[in-house]
Amino acid sequence: MLTNLRHRGVITGQVFLRQNGTNASQTVSAGALFDANHKMVLFSPSTERARFTDPSYHLPAFYELWARWGPAGDQPFWLEAAAASRNFFPRATDPVTGLGPDYAGFDGTPVTTGWNKGAANFRFDAFRTAGNWSVDWSWWAKDPRERELSDRLQAFFESQGMETYGCQFTLDGKPLDPRHAQGLVAVNAVASLAANDPRSKKFVDALWNTPPPDGRERYYEGLLYMMALLHCSGEFRIWSPE
Repeated sequence: MLTNLRHRGVITGQVFLRQNGTNASQTVSAGALFDANHKMVLFSPSTERARFTDPSYHLPAFYELWARWGPAGDQPFWLEAAAASRNFFPRATDPVTGLGPDYAGFDGTPVTTGWNKGAANFRFDAFRTAGNWSVDWSWWAKDPRERELSDRLQAFFESQGMETYGCQFTLDGKPLDPRHAQGLVAVNAVASLAANDPRSKKFVDALWNTPPPDGRERYYEGLLYMMALLHCSGEFRIWSPE
């Protein structure tokens, strides 16, 4: 699997879509999931799309594991990918609020698309980004900027009201959706794994006091909630090979 992530050649096939009540097919080509030059994960390996990334897809904590136990020839790449993601997080997030966009270019600049015109804002994909840098700090403690990012993000959400903050914002902090989303509460608690400021305990307490998501948000936010419980209880950990 790791070899294909890096080295899969371009393949072409038919994708079947449902459009305007009818079935349609489209020929799609796709290659490796990582950009070899930037050492970053792509939003999509499809060759028909512009090449960009999604900050919430960056998982340097896991790249470190793949460098240790993955294919020997790719070990340098995964270490470089981990460093690239750690350098990317500060570029892709606002220097005051700590909020990042759903989609971004390799330089961290927000990206919008025809199917997600709001992707330059902090929206549902972006919920996950803080969890990714915080788990990386928890496991490897290689980049102190990740601690600064968690403090910055939690300071912003604290300023919005711990029990009332919304779930969608422009990157400079203008509210777009007032719903107090359980999935965001969950990931903001995971951010405490890297945070320095004592306020971080408030975010963990908020997770413990939040009921499991149900109804419409049961799937996506429910998964964030369950993963956050594992992270914050210390049960999401490295399982090394024998």
